[in-house]
Amino acid sequence: MTLDTNIAERLTGWLRTQLPDAEDVGIEDLDRVNFGHSAEMMVLTITTRDSRQEVVLRLRPKPPALLEPYDLARQFTILRALEPTAVRVPRALWLEDAGDVLGRPFFVMERVGGDVYEMESPDVADDTAVRMCQSLVEQLAAIHSVDLKQTGLDALDDGSDHLERELNHWAAEMDRVKHDSLPALERLLAALRQTMPKPCPRVTLVHGDAKPGNFAFIGGEVSAVFDWEMTTVGDPLTDIGWLELLWMQAVGITSHPAALSVDALLARYQAVSGIEVANRSWYRAFNAYKMAVICLIGGMLIDGGHSDDQKLALAAYGTSMLTKVGLGELGIDEPLADGPVMPRVERIRQVRSLAT
Repeated sequence: MTLDTNIAERLTGWLRTQLPDAEDVGIEDLDRVNFGHSAEMMVLTITTRDSRQEVVLRLRPKPPALLEPYDLARQFTILRALEPTAVRVPRALWLEDAGDVLGRPFFVMERVGGDVYEMESPDVADDTAVRMCQSLVEQLAAIHSVDLKQTGLDALDDGSDHLERELNHWAAEMDRVKHDSLPALERLLAALRQTMPKPCPRVTLVHGDAKPGNFAFIGGEVSAVFDWEMTTVGDPLTDIGWLELLWMQAVGITSHPAALSVDALLARYQAVSGIEVANRSWYRAFNAYKMAVICLIGGMLIDGGHSDDQKLALAAYGTSMLTKVGLGELGIDEPLADGPVMPRVERIRQVRSLAT
């Protein structure tokens, strides 16, 4: 839907301060896009007397968001640091971190061409689909090969306790939003702590959300990697476990008949990155726990009336399923109750009614 003129006027005024040497700065085609659950996006064209530039504005979601704390300035810094590397990212242009212009912080980045296959299968030839899979893990390997010191991204973290830090973070998020005991999810957390392997010996940049839907493609090549909210420094196999868990679902790229099997995908990653993929069941279980907690947060945002997002309501059903996946990966088959992982029935009905 087209946004109101007040937003357009405020944004135009701010852009003129970012382009003080340009004449007749204006914006056209300002619109909101429904993409992802953790941030709001707008697309627009910046016009001057001599040029036109298509850009994307990433706006901090209204708190409480799905991922908190939500640090847009950190994402902007990561994109800027990655610009001279082999990682294909949109060029970060400007940051407004105070929230004075639109009421919430935002940054502007170039709009990169390409198609994102979040749910739809790509309508491409078999050899193109194969190349897409290869290009995806090659970009993941590029992320894991970034020179942390040269880019300054070593300032994010030293990565030495990444696995423990991640488990502590998601455990704290679970405790923050839960209404009562969650026996199955808490059992999964305890088992992950008890069976934690030695981390990958190579400390790297970690994307944190390396799902196929965060890669855009032109033909068979990745044109851009998006969504750097959960990026840190640590164990690259956490990205592999996340990708592997999602690769099991026949949606998007993985639904194409010629898509690489997960074993072929990981073989390609190992060959390009030089990183050995090990302890696959534990990393899948860890990521099932992480994803289950994210689904739990979404469900509790619905339950508390903080969101009416249909996708979050649907994702809430994933908490129980993902918990079972994680427990199964660790060989735990004892009967365990979920506890209150779903929004109240009346809230689910209310959210559903808003869509009709």
